[in-house]
Amino acid sequence: MKKVLLLTVLFLATAVTYAGGYRVSLQGNKALAMGHTGVAVINSSELVFFNPAGLVYLENKLSVSVGAHGVLADVSYQNSATGETAMTEAGVGTPFYAYISYQANDWLAFGLGIYTPYGSTVAYEDDWAGSHLVNNIALQAIFVQPSVSVKITDKFSVGGGPIYATGGVNFNKNLNRTLVDLDGNRSEVTLEQTGISNWGWTASAMLRASENLTVGVNYRSEIILSAEDGDATFENIPNSPLTPFSDTTFSADLPLPAELTMGLSYKHSDFLFAFDYNMTYWSAYESLAVVFGNDTPDSVLLRNYKDASTYRFGVQYEASESFTLRGGYYFDESPVQSGYFAPETPRNDSNGYTAGLTFKVGDRLEIDASFLYLQFDEVDASYDYFVEGSGGPAGLINQYSSFGGTYKSSVFVPGLGITYKL
Repeated sequence: MKKVLLLTVLFLATAVTYAGGYRVSLQGNKALAMGHTGVAVINSSELVFFNPAGLVYLENKLSVSVGAHGVLADVSYQNSATGETAMTEAGVGTPFYAYISYQANDWLAFGLGIYTPYGSTVAYEDDWAGSHLVNNIALQAIFVQPSVSVKITDKFSVGGGPIYATGGVNFNKNLNRTLVDLDGNRSEVTLEQTGISNWGWTASAMLRASENLTVGVNYRSEIILSAEDGDATFENIPNSPLTPFSDTTFSADLPLPAELTMGLSYKHSDFLFAFDYNMTYWSAYESLAVVFGNDTPDSVLLRNYKDASTYRFGVQYEASESFTLRGGYYFDESPVQSGYFAPETPRNDSNGYTAGLTFKVGDRLEIDASFLYLQFDEVDASYDYFVEGSGGPAGLINQYSSFGGTYKSSVFVPGLGITYKL
């Protein structure tokens, strides 16, 4: 029975990698409205995230952008062979961002960003058919990124800076499909860790090839978040030598993969067209090694993610002095390979449709609004590597078991922010 714990660490990895396994990119309302393009778009201090090299080209001495989004996501599951169905419970994630840029002189600018690239919830009804994989997950991770931008020539600049990542996670699952206490309550475990933190970095470049054409590239490093002495709490455990579960701690290294984004923008009359290509190096997730604080053996959980690409398209139209309209689309490839599809990351290829606008309130203040509908392809998939155990600790017999079905997922994301320029 001990090795049913091998899967519990999956939830910590899932939560921290939520943006890749179930990614909704929300780092600015202006950018999101244009299909989340931004690596070659010069319009606000959102560049702190998208391309720090572009900060030196902003026209204003001071630029501040703050905002938030409401993430309304749902996932439905059905197994036509067994008749089992499930739907995630209603929940709203609220990722936010705050950026500030300052022009020191005509060749040097500074920026600071605080944003939440990972932040949402997934919750199924307790004891549903896949509860041995997940009941619920909650995550919020915050990145703090100081940046510098230096103009090398009138047309070429570089930028970047360190990234400090910190966050916490809480999730719950049943130990397996059948284990109950004397009162018939399902045995479960809750894993919780706060204060997970580490450093990374970002580097970027921007070329203003002509008055109308801009090219940009941005690289964000891998960040290893090390969970140490997290709390593992067990409930409804039968009093038996065959179920030696007790509250303990756990530790694991959790990599957030590196990302490379490059793209261009082209201005024609009152229109601005943008394209970004993003590569996320998810192949870093070959496996996850976990060390538990009691007699439970250390474990290695296979993930075998693959590198995944995202293609983003956006357009902006200056309709009047007061209104700027935006629209966009992006296609996001899934990093999950066949046989590794789990309900805590019901993540498959998706199409993102975006729209939004900016309303100028005078010369200094702008109100930014955006909307995203993220549609995931319906998929028949399974996770084939859950370890079932039977027998006592001395004679443990293990075998892989599969859990699968048809998943449908969608995400609605309204957003609102303000931009202040001085």
